[in-house]
Amino acid sequence: MRFFALTAVASLVSGVSAANITVVVGKDGGLTYTPNSVTANVGDVVAFQFVSKNHTVTQSTFTAPCTPKTNPAGVNSGFQPVAAGATSFPQWSFTVQNASAPMWFYCEQVGHCSQGMVFALNPSADKTFAAFHAAALASASNGTSGGYGYPGGTGSTTGSGSTTGSGTTTGSGSASSASTKPASGAMVVGGKAAAFLTIAGLVAGLNL
Repeated sequence: MRFFALTAVASLVSGVSAANITVVVGKDGGLTYTPNSVTANVGDVVAFQFVSKNHTVTQSTFTAPCTPKTNPAGVNSGFQPVAAGATSFPQWSFTVQNASAPMWFYCEQVGHCSQGMVFALNPSADKTFAAFHAAALASASNGTSGGYGYPGGTGSTTGSGSTTGSGTTTGSGSASSASTKPASGAMVVGGKAAAFLTIAGLVAGLNL
């Protein structure tokens, strides 16, 4: 009985201690994530609020900052266009499941990553945000840039909230068409929905 009580208390404390971390995407119309690097614990929720233009939060790798992560597939918000003068904003989030593994992200909109629009979660002493950012800037000269990936993760295109799911951390998609779940655990939209979102992103990208 005492063990059960202690376990219940520990679970309650763990739930209370989880933090909600907000990252603003495109603050003041810039090609930025604010903050551009955060440290989070297991159970913390990292929420990205898109406030301008048309951006994504796409998982990549430290060695290839402007290319979508594969094997396993990374999480991806998909394009989140924001109209000029908007008063409500889309949000996408995920829950951290492994705080010891750094995660790297960038914006898939053409040219944004090579201008330094990248984000790091739990960077380490040997793999720093500064080094990741420098590699993204260097991609402009070596010709590497990200393609348009399938959206995954947790999201709402209306700005009214977000749903919960799973990723390498966790995430879930708001699209309603057929979907698959890659090894990373993120919900990935496939088929026509993915093509539609890709085209929508390109069209809305006129508001770069």
